[in-house]
Amino acid sequence: MRLTVIGSAGSVAGPDNPASCYVLEADDAGRTWRIVMDLGSGAVGPLQSLTDPARLDGVLISHGHPDHCADLASLSVWCRYGPSAGEELPAIPLWGPVGIDARVRELEGATDDAGLAPFDWAPLEPGETRALGPFAVTAFAAWHPVPALAYRIEGPAERGGRAVLTFTGDTDLSDEVVEAARDADLLLAEAGWAHREVNPPGIHLTGDQAGLLASRASARRLVVTHVASWVDPAGTLEQARRHAPSAALAAPGVRFDV
Repeated sequence: MRLTVIGSAGSVAGPDNPASCYVLEADDAGRTWRIVMDLGSGAVGPLQSLTDPARLDGVLISHGHPDHCADLASLSVWCRYGPSAGEELPAIPLWGPVGIDARVRELEGATDDAGLAPFDWAPLEPGETRALGPFAVTAFAAWHPVPALAYRIEGPAERGGRAVLTFTGDTDLSDEVVEAARDADLLLAEAGWAHREVNPPGIHLTGDQAGLLASRASARRLVVTHVASWVDPAGTLEQARRHAPSAALAAPGVRFDV
């Protein structure tokens, strides 16, 4: 598996960094499979440099805040009216917590299901595992003010065998998220509360908590993401490295092998 960061900004897109969006790729059955984790504001533009968004094999949404799902509307427009329109491509599996279909309608400003037409929408429940090509996707409950999921994804390892990637979405530190990250080969953990000393419960991780999560879960590699675009991430990464010395920072265009 290969993880490419499309956007890693938290809360809003930055001047050169879209909000939350990551592409996970794996080679299997003679082709490359691609799923997107989150489609935050500004993501569909740079996503086009990696692949035709209409040909994605799946979309996983962690929750319904705009910095994680706003560009679902853009992807819908691309599929319906873009260069691949009329090719009768299969509907893209769209998975996430209950209510993501309603968010697509809201973003479209429509009461019908036109915006959902390019998608094969199905809600995921915590504890549920589904297969998508070579990937096995398991949902875990995240601790956030709205229904939210963390994802544990097993797939082909770049060096042979199988590997596990965990994406926290937005969450505070919890037993469920620790289990999602247990022994993961790569943990993609948000640090939306950056390196502030006071962290209100039930919203985001700090850099310190992201590092603690990696340590408690015995994750092999930590990638810190979702730091607000107006925050210098150096202090956040320094916090995370107190517990996970090899922690790296997500940035647009950076690729990690899993």
